[in-house]
Order: sequence, then C-alpha cells, then structure tokens
Amino acid sequence: MGEVGLRQAQEKMRAAGAADVAIRVFTHYYRLLESGQQGKIPEDDIEPVGDLPHLDHLDTDPDALRAALAETAVIKLNGGLGTSMGVTGPKSALPVKDGLSFLDIIARQILATRRKYDVRLPLVLMNSFRTKDESLRILGEYDGLAIDGLPLGFQQNMEPKLLADDLTPAEWEPDPELAWCPPGHGDLFTALVASGTLEALREHGFRHAFISNADNLGATADPRIAAWMAEHDVPFGMEVCRRTRSDRKGGHVAVRKSDGRLILRDSAQVADDETQYFQDISRHKMFNTNNLWIDLDRLAELMAGHDGILGLPIMVNRKTVDPADPASPKVIQLETGMGTAIETFEGSQAVIVDRSRFKPVKTTNDLLVLRSDVYELDEAGELTTKHEGDEPYVDLDPDYFKILADFEARFPAGPPSLVAADRLAVRGDVAFGKDVSVVGDVEVTAPAGERRVIPDGTELR
Repeated sequence: MGEVGLRQAQEKMRAAGAADVAIRVFTHYYRLLESGQQGKIPEDDIEPVGDLPHLDHLDTDPDALRAALAETAVIKLNGGLGTSMGVTGPKSALPVKDGLSFLDIIARQILATRRKYDVRLPLVLMNSFRTKDESLRILGEYDGLAIDGLPLGFQQNMEPKLLADDLTPAEWEPDPELAWCPPGHGDLFTALVASGTLEALREHGFRHAFISNADNLGATADPRIAAWMAEHDVPFGMEVCRRTRSDRKGGHVAVRKSDGRLILRDSAQVADDETQYFQDISRHKMFNTNNLWIDLDRLAELMAGHDGILGLPIMVNRKTVDPADPASPKVIQLETGMGTAIETFEGSQAVIVDRSRFKPVKTTNDLLVLRSDVYELDEAGELTTKHEGDEPYVDLDPDYFKILADFEARFPAGPPSLVAADRLAVRGDVAFGKDVSVVGDVEVTAPAGERRVIPDGTELR
C-alpha cells in the first residue's frame, strides 16, 4: 500500500505544480515514515551543551560590524495564519503596537538598520499561498524597501496530508485546501532553492541570512552576530536562551554523543517515558529561539550535494484532516523544523542571547503584554521596556479571551497598565475599563455565568 500511496501523493503534487525538489524531499520523508521512523532522540544518545559564547561578549568593531551586515539578508517566516486566535488572514498583518502590524514594525526595523549602518539589508518573506498577497501589499507601502533583482517574498511548499490508516493522500470535500499542509518550517531550505531565491541572494553578493519568525519583534539583524559568523566562518548559528519553567516544553539544544555535533531536540522527538529528562531545565539549560544565521554558500553546497535533501530529522505530526473537527479522518503530516539543520552543518555553533531577542506572540496572553505599557516602540521599530525583571506573566481565561474578537471586546479602551505587574490571571468573563492598572501578582475572577466589569481607573493589587 505504501508504494501506491507514495505514487498518488507524488502525482497530486505534480498536478498542483510542486517543484521537483519539493517532491524529492517529500518522497524522502514518506519512505522514512513507511520504514517506521518516528524521529525520536533517546536521552542516552545526547548530553547537555557546555559553555557557549554570549552575544554581549562578541566583537563590536564598527568596521567589522558594517562589513558583515553588508553581506547579510533578513528572511522572515511568514506562513502563519492567526487561526489559533480566530484570525483569518496573515498573523503578521495583525495590529500589535501603536496601531502597527508585525510587518509594519519589521519594515521600520529594516529601514532604520539600513540608515544606521549604510547597508542594503534586504528583507525577504517566506509566505504561504494564504499570506502572500496581503503581506506584500503591506510591505509595498514602504518606499525603497524592495531591492532591485531580489524578491520581497517566496512561497513555502505544500504537501498532501496522509490518511493515517493507509498513507494515501487525504481528500476533504467540504474544504479541499485542508487536504494540504506545509512541511514545517524546515521547508525553508527547499523553498529557497525551488523559488530561485537562494541563487538570487548569492548572485547579489549576500553571504549570510538571518532567519526568524515574523511574530518575534525582538529578532532584529544584530551586526555583532553577523560579524561573529564572518570572523569564525560559522556555517550555521543558532541563538539560544536560558530555559525557565515556562520553557520546559520548548525544544532544547544538546550534544550528540556519537559525533559531538550540536543538535536540537523538540518535544515531538522525545519518547513518552523520557519527558522528565526533556523538561529538566537544570540539565538541558538552553532553548532554541528560532533565530538562525546561515552561510548561504555552504547551504547551496549542501543542497546541491544531496539532490536538495538536507536530511533533517523527521517529525511525524498526527492530526485530523480538519483540525476543527475531531471526527474528521485521522491524518499524518510529515514535517521538519529548520532549527534541526544545526546537526547537518559541520561546525555549527550556538550563541547565548538575552530574552529581549525572543518575544513571540502565539496567544492573546502574549498580545496583551506586547500591546501594554510594558513595551514602548521607538522610531526605529525597536521595543524598549521600563519593566524590571522578567516580563509579567499573563494567563487569560481561554473561554473568553482566546479568540481575538472576544479578547478585544473585553479591553474596549485598550490594555491595562502592566508595567508594575508580575502576574495577571483572569478567570471567567471579565471586561476592563479605561486606565486600569495592575500592580504585583493579581488574579481577577468573575461570578459563574456573569460578566464582571473592572471600573475605569481601578488599581488592581
């Protein structure tokens, strides 16, 4: 049945216009799945990382910084829809600060860095077919952002979801698009080649790319890391942060015992009976921020030498074909993570960065903190803060705040002040008036079945 399913999937991809290299990569992972590989990394095969360089201790010579940044391009992963928050369009188009979207702020960051260092610094988005048009329209409002000969974006590949019982391509008549899925953000490397973007960047003299998620506004092109990459001839660099209790479920870096290489282990790669090791932040102390730096020439060499297949570890994602319908057929999505490429580049390194470079917005909890007075946005698009210590922990009742429209209806006059807050937990249906402030550790509850309104000007302690 496997060969039949593979052939059907390949034909479906060809009919949809998929690039040959994308079909080869899909075929590679289909055969891994068929052979029983699940991509697990046993604890006995790895050991914790040792000492790593810190961003604050890297070279700051002005000439070296500018020279390295002049050969750097910025790539933002922009395939995400805000479906988890009930948003239908690109998450990056969502207003997040002072009425500006992620993309507005990213464009301002890029233009400000260009002016400061007198460099070209192109911005390139990896879009999905659902995010492309709206995202490019937003960026098109910024004069001079596009660079002649380089695209502002390229498109992520798509592959068929596979029925879990026989590994044939899924079909879903109510919404045929749901029968397709992206191959995870590890597809970045395949899509760079398939779209011609990798070759275009190299032809225009760019040696390195800084890659990060569009929803992480802390991920700016820091010239110190660019100079470190150039000086030490680093083929692949990963920014890591120290894990806290809230990071126990996030991917961590480790050293593979068999060859001494750095690797990334995500939760999907952990055996059920080894979760305690994965979540031990005193053992595995560093997590992947998904801020990556890559030598484009080395990437091109690896891709050419392996027929476009980097051989990233497989991730088997089990879902239903319609994620909103648990009764719909069970499917498998074959995915890879771009951070796992750290093990494929000989000489890969990691650098420790402060938490300020990791500010992803995955939920309305994160969005409330970003929109609040915890952060201020300067003219260069940089986020600054007057909040002391770690940013406040926000936990909003998902029954009333998970969906963006519900969230915004409960903050009609804007977010409360959180600059003096340590924690804000909201249980039940609570709406906030104007000029509400939170001080210290606060939990607010509403009576069952009723809405509680916090009056204007209230200070919650």
